[in-house]
Amino acid sequence: MVEDSADADGTADAAPDIEVVYEDADLLVVDKPAGLVTHPAPGHEGPTLAGALRGRAAGGPDPDRAGIVHRLDRDTSGLLVVTKTEEAHAALLAALRAREVRREYLALVSGLVETESGTIDAPIGRDRSRRTVVSTRSDRPRQAVTQFEVIERLPATTLLRVRLETGRTHQIRAHLAAIGHPVCGDPQYGGRACGRELGLERQFLHAEKLMFSHPRTGEIVVCESKPPVDLRRALDAARREPVSGGPDGD
Repeated sequence: MVEDSADADGTADAAPDIEVVYEDADLLVVDKPAGLVTHPAPGHEGPTLAGALRGRAAGGPDPDRAGIVHRLDRDTSGLLVVTKTEEAHAALLAALRAREVRREYLALVSGLVETESGTIDAPIGRDRSRRTVVSTRSDRPRQAVTQFEVIERLPATTLLRVRLETGRTHQIRAHLAAIGHPVCGDPQYGGRACGRELGLERQFLHAEKLMFSHPRTGEIVVCESKPPVDLRRALDAARREPVSGGPDGD
């Protein structure tokens, strides 16, 4: 576990303990809990993962984001790799840009996904009318590619394994909403009603697997994370639901 770090004035960062899944001299892989912001951002004054790792992570030009090479949304749980050196940071950032880091997620979505697998290749950017979300209706879209496969079809929902090829803000959430299957519990992208029925207080999205070549040794690092209790309970509830009459109307 990573304990809360102390700021320069002696006050502790209020971030929860962070589970470390893998660690060596170059990097660590952590299991971020839902509700924790990855790094400081405008308008956010609470605890962050970067703050909890202060003094332990390093790399990159921004000291407030030391060691951070990719991020998870606040209410998405799961695996993140964080670097300890400038060399590891540069190498992993390059690997991400070259799509050489494999990131897999579990997502429970509203409705029944008919195809066994698929690729969503749709540029996204800040939505023209709703500035707090991203969508395909953008004046400045950027390439975004998401792959998915069905794990289990439930009475009213579908459990997917999702893999990112690119890593845009809200990419999985926006892409799944764009094909008519918003992530359950996601109030920004149409999954509020589905989540409410399952007792969810956040989106059902969990970064379950991370695989990459070690930046110094070249060895393959594979880390996995089980869904936390709230998602397991929601999945149990989804299996007991009556048959759906159609997709979420939220």
